[in-house]
Amino acid sequence: MFLYYLVQCTWGALQTLAGFIVFLANFNRPHFFYHNAMVTVWKVRSGLSLGAFIFVPSFKDTSRTGIQRRIIVHEYGHTIQSLILGPLYLLVIGLPSLLWNKIPVFERRRMRRNYSYYSFYTERWANHLGELVTREKSLRPENVI
Repeated sequence: MFLYYLVQCTWGALQTLAGFIVFLANFNRPHFFYHNAMVTVWKVRSGLSLGAFIFVPSFKDTSRTGIQRRIIVHEYGHTIQSLILGPLYLLVIGLPSLLWNKIPVFERRRMRRNYSYYSFYTERWANHLGELVTREKSLRPENVI
């Protein structure tokens, strides 16, 4: 636990600071720990991972809680990427992931070619690391409802 925070707050300081700011902006939302990462359930409809902070959407339909858990495993994989890449995380993972998620041309390309969002290298690697470390399932194309 100590080592996780030490590395996130030194080697991964940029993204952890950004995560802390987003955490403070969502301080009134529900929070809990997952494998040492601070998880916040926020009102945004997608997940985000910045250093030791994970942000996930809430699902009012309780039957979808399994999906929320898989999002957490996936986002936790991004926290491991942060530990590995340190200051390069935002450039190598954060920016490409954000563009892959939010730029309409990429969304159209995924739809047209029937690509899974999780086929992109940043997301595929996050799934792999999240599953490896937590021993739980993440959001893979074959287990997304």
